[in-house]
Amino acid sequence: MADRRLQVFHAVAKQLSFTKAAEVLFMTQPAVTFQIKQLEEHFNTRLFDRGHGKIALTPAGDVVLDYAERILGLSSEMDVRLTEMTGEISGSLLVGASTTIAEFMLPRILGEFKGAYPNVRARLVVANSEAIETRVSEHTIDIGFIESLSHQPNLQCETCCDDELVVICSPKFPLAKNKELTPQQLLEHPYVSREPGSGTREVTDGYLRREGINPDHMNLIMELGSPVALNGIVETGLGFAIASRAAIHKAQRLGDLLAIPLKPRLHRTLSMIYPKEKFRSRLVTTFVQFASGRLHALKPGDARAV
Repeated sequence: MADRRLQVFHAVAKQLSFTKAAEVLFMTQPAVTFQIKQLEEHFNTRLFDRGHGKIALTPAGDVVLDYAERILGLSSEMDVRLTEMTGEISGSLLVGASTTIAEFMLPRILGEFKGAYPNVRARLVVANSEAIETRVSEHTIDIGFIESLSHQPNLQCETCCDDELVVICSPKFPLAKNKELTPQQLLEHPYVSREPGSGTREVTDGYLRREGINPDHMNLIMELGSPVALNGIVETGLGFAIASRAAIHKAQRLGDLLAIPLKPRLHRTLSMIYPKEKFRSRLVTTFVQFASGRLHALKPGDARAV
């Protein structure tokens, strides 16, 4: 029901980028630019200052943003409340997840939820933990699953389960003979890591620092944005990595990778995040309860059971 121009304006104002807003809205950049131009013509004023490859809100843009957030929020609430009067749980559910959770844990949960509520249309957005936090905070997705605790004060963060991070390597790699490994034993070997912004990277770097090792002193040879790609590189014997047990369950069963516990053990908390709001749709509330129940049922370090 809300004016599409306001929706586009809100996305551009939050991203401060026409390109990023187009990605979030699944639109082309020219279409986004056209909508903003129409809105500026309607109000007969500029809403963004453009220059030197950057944009910023004008004073008029700040006023429009304040009203746009209230209008869009009320419009969304109205749509949801009227839908829920039918007594049926249905509609669109936008879920975001960091890559490890999205690729190895969430598919079964989404499948089971769809089976229980066939009129729900779920869409899964996959990105690293930092990007998922940002999108939930900006209300472009309903709920997110990340591999760390949330850093955003406007988000509700609920711990889901524990996951163990282990050293992974090829059976032919020099570290393969060890039953467990201290961080100090890793320093001389080539290291393949997740990218900055990844929850796995954040937790691993923090662990190394606590054990007296500067992450910059690791023999880093490659950074990858996907746990599947990470597994593929490590399988070649090029180096070792530190990854979730959930991410290597299949490769370990096939004998392509080994999982070696760290000493001391490295566990992390997987979290579910959603906006702190007084109103939340019955669909989102139901999915939160459903996913939370499935994840809390897991044993520590047994995330693959999902």
